[in-house]
Amino acid sequence: MVKPLDLPFDPIERAGESWERAFGPASSMRVATSIMRVQQILQSAVDTALRPHGLTFARYEALVLLFFSRRGSLPMRVMGQRLQLHPTSVTNIVDRLEADGLVKRIAHPTDRRTTLVEITEAGRQRREAATSAVTDVDFGLRGLTDRQTTALTDLLAKVRRACGDFE
Repeated sequence: MVKPLDLPFDPIERAGESWERAFGPASSMRVATSIMRVQQILQSAVDTALRPHGLTFARYEALVLLFFSRRGSLPMRVMGQRLQLHPTSVTNIVDRLEADGLVKRIAHPTDRRTTLVEITEAGRQRREAATSAVTDVDFGLRGLTDRQTTALTDLLAKVRRACGDFE
């Protein structure tokens, strides 16, 4: 877990005040810095929840992706697109999951150039237990109502859309 700062003031607000004196408007700096700090908090909470299951968030995401696929398998290329990862990263994730018996590589039935990754029964069980762990800690997201969580998701989607993540 990320150690709480336990400060008597908000360091991002203090930095924002300094920024404004030195450079001008600080609203974007405050938001970006806040998002980066919250990312640290969320990552720590999720990593802590997944560690007992022998998973990183990237490997957990891969298992969830395969679980949600219609056949429980996907081409590695598609996994990379959906997980927004470089092919080398997907290969490393699949290597680790395969070594743990959570997925297996299989030949594509109609395209010899394509390798499919298929979730195993052990992978399904691990995904289920890990999902309970991350949902028990609410992915580390604390202090927001359901309505606020939805609003935050919508706001961040606008940034992602403007940066070309999706149309």
